[in-house]
Amino acid sequence: MGPPKSKKRKPTFRRLLKTSSVKIENKTKNRRFKAENADKKHRKEQRKLRNALKDSASRAPRPLEVYKKRPEEELEDEDEEFLESLPTDMMEDEDLEQIKAMARKASFVTRDLSSSEPIHSKKRKGEQSAESYEKHPRKMRKEEQKEVIHLLPIKDKSRIIPQSMEKPGERRSSAGRVTGREEELEEALPLTAEERETLRAKKLTEKKLCIAMLGSAIISDPNNNIKKLKELRGMLMETDSLVAVTVRKLVMVSLMEIFKDIVPAFRIRPLTEEEKNAKVKRDTQQLREFEEGLVSQYKFYLENLEQTIKDWKQKKLKRSQAVALQAYRGLAEVAIRCVCELLVALPHFNFHNNIIVMLVPLMNDSSRKVSDMCCEAMKTLFREDRLGYASLGAVKVLSGMIKGRHFNVRPELLKTLMWLRIREVDLKRDTDETAPKKRFMNNKERRKSLSRMQRKWKKAEEKLEKELLEAEASDNKDKKIKLHTETLDIVFLIYFRILKKAQKSVLLPAVLEGLAKFAHLINLEFFDDLLNVLQNLIRSGDLTNRESLHCIQTAFNILSGQGDVLNIDPLKFYTHLYKTLLCLHAGAPNDDIIIVLQCLDVMLTKRRKQVTLQRAMAFVKRLCTLSMHVLPNASIGIMAASRAVFHAFPKCDLLLDNDGQGSGVYLPELDEPEYCNPQNTSLWELPTLMRHYQPIVRKFAAHLSHGAPSDGSGALGVNLSRRSPGQLFADYSFRDMTFNPPVGAPTTKKRDHFTIGHCLLDQELKKQVDKVLSVPDEDDDTSLDFSQALTQTST
Repeated sequence: MGPPKSKKRKPTFRRLLKTSSVKIENKTKNRRFKAENADKKHRKEQRKLRNALKDSASRAPRPLEVYKKRPEEELEDEDEEFLESLPTDMMEDEDLEQIKAMARKASFVTRDLSSSEPIHSKKRKGEQSAESYEKHPRKMRKEEQKEVIHLLPIKDKSRIIPQSMEKPGERRSSAGRVTGREEELEEALPLTAEERETLRAKKLTEKKLCIAMLGSAIISDPNNNIKKLKELRGMLMETDSLVAVTVRKLVMVSLMEIFKDIVPAFRIRPLTEEEKNAKVKRDTQQLREFEEGLVSQYKFYLENLEQTIKDWKQKKLKRSQAVALQAYRGLAEVAIRCVCELLVALPHFNFHNNIIVMLVPLMNDSSRKVSDMCCEAMKTLFREDRLGYASLGAVKVLSGMIKGRHFNVRPELLKTLMWLRIREVDLKRDTDETAPKKRFMNNKERRKSLSRMQRKWKKAEEKLEKELLEAEASDNKDKKIKLHTETLDIVFLIYFRILKKAQKSVLLPAVLEGLAKFAHLINLEFFDDLLNVLQNLIRSGDLTNRESLHCIQTAFNILSGQGDVLNIDPLKFYTHLYKTLLCLHAGAPNDDIIIVLQCLDVMLTKRRKQVTLQRAMAFVKRLCTLSMHVLPNASIGIMAASRAVFHAFPKCDLLLDNDGQGSGVYLPELDEPEYCNPQNTSLWELPTLMRHYQPIVRKFAAHLSHGAPSDGSGALGVNLSRRSPGQLFADYSFRDMTFNPPVGAPTTKKRDHFTIGHCLLDQELKKQVDKVLSVPDEDDDTSLDFSQALTQTST
């Protein structure tokens, strides 16, 4: 009879489907816990087995014939030896037993019998002799425990013999310890200069290899080796005085290049609490860890650079004294250079505003090298910033520093604003905000006014317009214009503060130069006040020629743009420029010619309808006079400007005639161009300039003497006629101390024969020479006696 049938019914498939998820989860948890406990138990047994093998391998086996005796047996052996040494045949039994009892006492045998002290007297601690120390056992030198590798044991018939071997790296480490001790001994001993230099070169090579290995590992795989940045950054705290300065400099530059390579092209924002708690994929988690590590290491690196700069500024000596106080300057210069490189290379990344705050005060540093380095970095940032975020942040910090220091800053700091990449601003912000926006038709309006087909086309058209508007909005043009407008407002605020409160400071030339560049972008509301300020500055007479030229350029840039609607007569500015032209020459003011050329372009060429013929002819005459005593590149630029005036005012060819037109005499010393009678003179300077050593000057002079024709024999070539006066001035500059075009070598004219003529002025000397030359006989003693002639003249 088989086993009884179980009354428990097998669960059907439908019942299995109804099993709760909680029950299934509990079952899986129980299975996992059981598996973990079994693994723990197995690991514990394996650990015990390894320890047992290790103990058995480290124990040294004892020899079989050596056994430790009991104390009773030792006493018996000692008694026997003592009895054998005594003459027992001459002693009685009672005496022998007494001697044995006394021998059992250690104090009797070991006691110094010459002393009279009692047997069991206690000794004081201070009275112990040196021999007592000799009796103590010496402490043996402990051998370093070696790491061994347990091999498979060998099984014998009776036992299991464990096998092990020493780790191969252990020998190297022990050798390294020995060499380390040797190095310590060498450092303790005084080294010569040659040995010290050799040791330094050796250590420096090791550090360089370490930096190179870490850097290459990080760059090859940044995601997995981001933790090595911390190890490399730790070398910034190098304490070895022999190589500390050099290693720190190398690590600074290496980290800078690494960050420039591995930093992404976007800003990494911190994660919110919800994002941190949310479950993400493993790849996403690795990416988050990489970004967090990169931002934290970049932050610590910037803090190290900032601390290095602060230590140099405060002359603070560190406790380690690994770096001397004199070496702080070199370290700080390398740190500043690294910060400047990061400012230019990573304007989009985190902590860029912190870098700006760090560098702007150094632009006004007393050290010329540091200040120029920071100013060049800021110029590069302004020149390469396309969006305008970084420029806006830098201008804000600059404005705050200039105001905080009461305008006591270097002019180079303000000149960096000239490199701002601002070409377009929103001058109609108010009108754009008040203008009505375009409105689209709703469904009711479409149904009432349009047919079904028209509604369909209208819907498609409106959809297309919306997409176009979204595409325009996605473009950064509006955002960029807004940023540029805000930046330019802060720049003008800086300039106007200086014009109002510090007109006699050294910053005024930089302010006037900046206003001359950005004057066409100034709001119309400030025109009247600004022109009055410029006129007052020119009247004061405290400005140099360059500063006054910048004032004139600013005024005409204002009037040539939005200032056309203003009814202002700039006659005083024309008069001042006409007066200033004669103050320029070939010395230092030769560089001011470029400003004169820009002013002439705005004042005469672009405003030809507001300029009279008398004024234009007076300027042409004075420009030709100026071209006589300036450098060749300035002469070329001035004659190119005169050519532009000839084209704008064709009747200026009256200056090429010798006959005067009208009444009066030309007054070259008069400062009023309208009343100097330029029609009664001619351009006599052109024939002189046509004999100039510079061939381009000769070409322009000949071209002007023919009336500046556009074609024909007197026309200029295409390479000269299409270039502006300012470009010609720069192309033919003498900054490199070379001739442009180069002057050719003189041609050598070799004569095939020489003609003998009357080359002697003294007739008597000539007669004697002819007489000597006409005598054919060599024996004749006739000779020239020059001493006789000398005595005659002396008497």
